[in-house]
Amino acid sequence: MLVADNRMANPEHLEILKQGVKAWNKWRQEHPKTSPDLSNADLSGVNLSRADLRGINLSEANLSKADLSGATLITAILYWTDLSEADLTHANLNGADLTHAVLNEADLTYADLSGADFLSACLIGANLFGAKLSKADLKEAGLGLTVMANTDLSNVKGLASVGHFGPSFISIDTFFRSGGTIPEVFLRGAGVPDIFIEYAASLAGKPIEFYSAFISYSSKDEDLAKRLHADLQAKGVRCWFAPEDLKLGDKFRTEIDRAIRLHDKLLLLLSANSILSDWVEKEVETAFDRERRDKRTVLFPVRLDDSIMDAVDGWAADIRRTRHIGDFTKWKDHDAYQKAFDRLLRDLKAGAKSPEADKKG
Repeated sequence: MLVADNRMANPEHLEILKQGVKAWNKWRQEHPKTSPDLSNADLSGVNLSRADLRGINLSEANLSKADLSGATLITAILYWTDLSEADLTHANLNGADLTHAVLNEADLTYADLSGADFLSACLIGANLFGAKLSKADLKEAGLGLTVMANTDLSNVKGLASVGHFGPSFISIDTFFRSGGTIPEVFLRGAGVPDIFIEYAASLAGKPIEFYSAFISYSSKDEDLAKRLHADLQAKGVRCWFAPEDLKLGDKFRTEIDRAIRLHDKLLLLLSANSILSDWVEKEVETAFDRERRDKRTVLFPVRLDDSIMDAVDGWAADIRRTRHIGDFTKWKDHDAYQKAFDRLLRDLKAGAKSPEADKKG
């Protein structure tokens, strides 16, 4: 049944639509300069398959459960429109305005959504399998149980601001098609496991700009560890930092060993405190074992004081003799810290080196 709010929808346009898609499309061809207005119309459950709805005003209309498969909705105005459970398979919504639209459980399989504006739209349970999303804007859209498979998200705007009301389905082929350029905050919100995010860029064949780092330190040096963790994360270096990343109930030794295996570098904060720490010693040993196995540099030391320079035996002395050691002894001074941090950031750039290349000259 077609019902309109006469304050907004054009009764003449609605009457033509009642005659069916064939009559509607013929009328559109005969009146190319007319901009149809069906705003606020109740079109729920109506068959509009392959209808020419380009540029039409359907704001606040009810199109729930409507058949819009193959319909042309290029630059259509769908502001606050209810499209829940609608069939939009193969529909063309290029440049459409879907601000605040409700697309819960809508089927958008292979729909062309290029350049569409989904500002604050709700896409819970929607199926976007194979949909074209180039330059679409999902700013502040709501997702949950949303299927985003076999699609390219690399040019989608606003992904970092999406609200997640539950996990969504992000397929492997979507990640590969996107070239690894999906915001991490979006992936986490969608429920993608950390272990996949950890190596997502390399799996997609995208060069890793920075090494990921496990931060090894004494709890007495936690202030600097926290600062480095925050600053490295802000610069795109993935870090593992026990107070942030250990979950309640985790077994420390097991989780720390696993974290060291997963990260490219072990960033070692050397101080009088850490040299005496049994935990730090075990972490260094794990890093040494990985270097021998992988034949590449893993351990990356920086010093907070001069204690390491006086080490004469054990693992600390070995590091002093064989590695370049970054200098954070003046880390409480802003300029000195920034200079040391910039050097650290530069040295964490991608490009594996052998342990010999890191020896102090």
